[in-house]
Amino acid sequence: MTDVFDKAKRSQVMSRIRGHGNKATELLLASVFRRHAIKGWRRNQPVFGKPDFTFRTQKLAVFVDGCFWHGCPRHCKMPSGNAAFWRKKLHGNKARDRIVNCTLRQRGWKVVRIWECTLEKAVKERREEQILRRIRSRLQSREGPVSKPTRAQQCEG
Repeated sequence: MTDVFDKAKRSQVMSRIRGHGNKATELLLASVFRRHAIKGWRRNQPVFGKPDFTFRTQKLAVFVDGCFWHGCPRHCKMPSGNAAFWRKKLHGNKARDRIVNCTLRQRGWKVVRIWECTLEKAVKERREEQILRRIRSRLQSREGPVSKPTRAQQCEG
């Protein structure tokens, strides 16, 4: 079927569509939390950067980053069409991730970012403990991150 809009109108229509997170991946992590009795988390809280999960009393923000949208080095395949647009888009997403991490840390929050592929593999292989260990260590720490910052976590001065 041919498109009812010309190219410019289709671009305008598509630019107004806003995503609402990766629901399937978020629900997968929620099921891991429930299975392992991790309590105190909430979704869709009004926190800067819109974390997928927040633990407000411990000031922990958990993000599950989709491999494509956040540029996973192993799984992000750059589309061949409109390459300049996609390079700019994905670079902007990574820059926004760094800004969100820095801002949250400056506000006293701890940040955990989990790749979508890492979560899916851990659940599939029943090795969820590796993910839970990172979250539990942040929940128990009273100060900032317990390990050195990793990708998209470093503040640029």
